[in-house]
Amino acid sequence: MTNCVLCKDDLKPEEGELIWRGDYCRVIMVNDPDLPGFCRVIWNQHVSEMSDLTYGERDHLMSLIFAVEEAIRRVMDPDKVNLAALGNMVPHIHWHVIPRFKDDAFYPGSAWSARTQETSKSHLESRRALAKQLPIAIKEAISQLY
Repeated sequence: MTNCVLCKDDLKPEEGELIWRGDYCRVIMVNDPDLPGFCRVIWNQHVSEMSDLTYGERDHLMSLIFAVEEAIRRVMDPDKVNLAALGNMVPHIHWHVIPRFKDDAFYPGSAWSARTQETSKSHLESRRALAKQLPIAIKEAISQLY
């Protein structure tokens, strides 16, 4: 598919940062000012449904998602981690791994909900500083898989 935003390899800085890339998947840290540490695990080939993957591919993808979640929990100590695979807007397999805090802008709704509150500037700055540690932590967590 030529117009799929998740098929392209080159990211603009405002879109995020490539953290890790393997043969089948890649991990991106999304540049979301309200949700520092928001990551996306993307299947490299344009495939729209999980059931289109082989069982081994599914296991591989989910292992990566769990490694990213574990790294986020260890580094950022969120109140909750949301995992989401929707694909309604972009029908390309990708999972959102989102650290959530009770004072984040959308809590208790989803990351795509209407804003419910303002997070203090100091909390956001602290979380952004922690999120800068995620690339190394995620690479370490993934390296333990192999």
